[in-house]
Amino acid sequence: MTARLIDGRAVAAALRARVADGAARLRARDGVAAGLAAVLVGDDPASQLYVRSKRRACDEVGVASFEHRLPADSGIAAVLDLVARLNSDERVDGILVQLPLPQGIETRRIMAALDPAKDVDGFHPLNVGRLWGGEPALVPCTPQGILMLLKRVHPEGIAGRHAVVLGRSAIVGRPVAALLLAADCTLTMIHSRSRDAAALCRGGDIVVAATGRPEMVKADWIKPGATVIDVGISRIPGADSETRLAGDVDYAAVSRIAGAITPVPGGVGPMTIACLLRNTLAAAAARRGLADPVPIED
Repeated sequence: MTARLIDGRAVAAALRARVADGAARLRARDGVAAGLAAVLVGDDPASQLYVRSKRRACDEVGVASFEHRLPADSGIAAVLDLVARLNSDERVDGILVQLPLPQGIETRRIMAALDPAKDVDGFHPLNVGRLWGGEPALVPCTPQGILMLLKRVHPEGIAGRHAVVLGRSAIVGRPVAALLLAADCTLTMIHSRSRDAAALCRGGDIVVAATGRPEMVKADWIKPGATVIDVGISRIPGADSETRLAGDVDYAAVSRIAGAITPVPGGVGPMTIACLLRNTLAAAAARRGLADPVPIED
C-alpha cells in the first residue's frame, strides 16, 4: 500500500482564492477593508519569517496588514498597552500576537487582554470556552486547517471514526480534539504520561501527530489504511552533515501503511496562514453584523 498524499499547498491555495474573492466582495458591496495586525516582540528568526509570510499573504488576498514590533526587553505593560490600542483601532479586524513571547511576558495575560472579536488565533479564554462548548467561535488556525484537510480525504464525513491526537498543547492538541469531538469522532488523546502510546495509536482511523518530537510515530503505530496528519516540523541531521526537515511521523515508513498522509513540508503548514486570513475576513464581517464571506463549512 502507498498512502495518498494530502496536498496542503493545493488546499491552502484554494482557500486563499476564496478569501481573495470574499475580501473583494466585502470592499465592493459593504465598503469594508479587512485588516490584520501582527505583534512581534523580540527578534526570534522563526517568528520574523512567519510574520513576513503573513504580510505577503495579506497582500495577495487584499487584506490590509499592520505590523507592530517591540524590542525583546519590552515589559508586559508595553505589550498590554499595544494590544489595548489595537483593540480600539477600527482599521484592525484581527490581532495576531506572535508566539513565543520573550521570557517574563506571560502569554495568558496577553491572550486574555485581546478583544475576543479580533482574536483570529482563537486563543482568548472566551473563544476557547466557546469552542469546547460547541458554540460559534474564532477557531485556532492550525486545527481548523487540519479539519479542512480531513474533509478532503473524507468528503462523506468523519463521524464515528476513531481519532487519535498525540500532544495536548493549547495551540494544536486540545483545540483539534475539540473540533474532532464536534465532528462526532471517538477520541483518544496521547501525551507524555500516556502508557503504551504505540498500542493506543494503532486503534486510530485518524491520527494527528503534534508532539514536536521528530519521527516519533513509526509504522507499527499506525493501523493499515489510517489517515495520518503530521503537524510537527523539525530540523534533524541528514547526510553529509546537512540538516533536513522532518515531521513527528516517520514518513518513509508510515506512508507504506497509511491510507492518506500529509507531507512535511507542504501538508499542514500552508493551511495555517490560509486559515488566519479566513479568520480575519470572518472577524471583519462579524464585527459589522455581516454574513461570513468564506464559511468554513464550504
